[in-house]
Amino acid sequence: MSATRVEHDSLGPVAVPADAYWGANTQRAVENFPISGRGIGTYPELVTALALVKQAAARANAEIGVLDPAIASVIDATCQEIVEGDLHDQFVVDLIQGGAGTSTNMNANEVIANRALERLGHARGRYDLVHPLDHVNRSQSTNDVYPTAVKIALTIGLRRLIAEHALLAAAFRSKGVEFRDHVKIGRTQLQDAVPMTLGQEFTAFAVTMEEDNLRLNETIPLLAEINLGATAIGTGITASPGYAAAVVRHLAALTGLPVVTATDLIEATSDTGVFMLVSAALKRAAIKLSKISSDLRLLSSGPQFGFGELHLPPRQAGSSIMPGKVNPVIPEVVNQVAFAIAGADVSITMAADNGQLQLNAFEPVIANALLQGLTWLTNACRTLRVNCVDGIQADAELLRTRVASSVGLVTALTPRIGYSTAAQIAHEALETGGDVRTAIVGRGLLTAEEYDAITDPRLLTGSVR
Repeated sequence: MSATRVEHDSLGPVAVPADAYWGANTQRAVENFPISGRGIGTYPELVTALALVKQAAARANAEIGVLDPAIASVIDATCQEIVEGDLHDQFVVDLIQGGAGTSTNMNANEVIANRALERLGHARGRYDLVHPLDHVNRSQSTNDVYPTAVKIALTIGLRRLIAEHALLAAAFRSKGVEFRDHVKIGRTQLQDAVPMTLGQEFTAFAVTMEEDNLRLNETIPLLAEINLGATAIGTGITASPGYAAAVVRHLAALTGLPVVTATDLIEATSDTGVFMLVSAALKRAAIKLSKISSDLRLLSSGPQFGFGELHLPPRQAGSSIMPGKVNPVIPEVVNQVAFAIAGADVSITMAADNGQLQLNAFEPVIANALLQGLTWLTNACRTLRVNCVDGIQADAELLRTRVASSVGLVTALTPRIGYSTAAQIAHEALETGGDVRTAIVGRGLLTAEEYDAITDPRLLTGSVR
């Protein structure tokens, strides 16, 4: 057995690994919540956010005179170590936990206290000198620390996603320029419709992503309203006058975020509406990117008996039984990310609905779902751009052949020959395999020159007005 040290909490003694920075409360949580197998350290942005909240609290408590400046200083310095990436492996409590995030808060308190003790030259567990609750958690409650940290972590995650999402939109726009002269047949309801350019198709992908990018950006200011200083239920019990204003000011300085105290702290402590808004924006972006990915799969289907208009970069062998088969694996993984985010949105909705009275106990599952979704979609955007979109090629000859033989061109003729006549010619062409141009000119409905002018692809696609 590995060496342990014995710590105590209000329930009694607990054996903790001797080399661990966490303490009794964290150890109990590790044993109580073997759920996902992923600790809170899985998301560095959440650990960083917790440290920033504790750092701001230490500075505020010192400022208002309720915490010894020497203790506040060592807590501050320890938090800075965590912000810079140290000790993240000590944040071991499972992401999915009971207690409204209390175990997460205690994990942070104990790691910071024990590292602070070490910095002062004392043994871990000497809480008579630096205490996880009396000092690190001074003027705080899980109920204001945890949601504040989650909002900061989500802001960090959103900014990362927005940047990667924008790069993917730019890649689609670049392909729109590259493919601007490739005329093709558009489709509605999977049936041939009218001509367009491949460039227009890819530009539309870019535009829809740019719209979603704006929606994601709009959620960030909403996350800036926090309840830090509310403590247990919003009344600010155990926090001295002036603490709430001071801690928010220090947090703003540390994070560079325009955080503000909510106007009603009791309402803010129980409200999870902003998380549903973030989830909705995330789901929208994911589902619309999934639709684009499905379009890429359709347009590249084949290689012999599918649409075959696009060639996606071959990334890996596609089958253990069919030699030479290559599958659209990159768009497929994006689809699956979207499925997971859509399912997580339901979980977030149910968690928001089931918070009772002055606190929502289910914020851990909300935090996990959102942080996972942000991480997965960020990674999905990157792999779709780098491993797929940047290398897409068009089958220009196939596109030209299809446009030339398309009966969909009769749509452009309806103002001159009428809908019924155009429909009759289209049906005949499909049944006989005949040529629409020959049928129109042969009936004397238009001259060859008139037909060619009306069906000029540049006019049909809106390239020339």
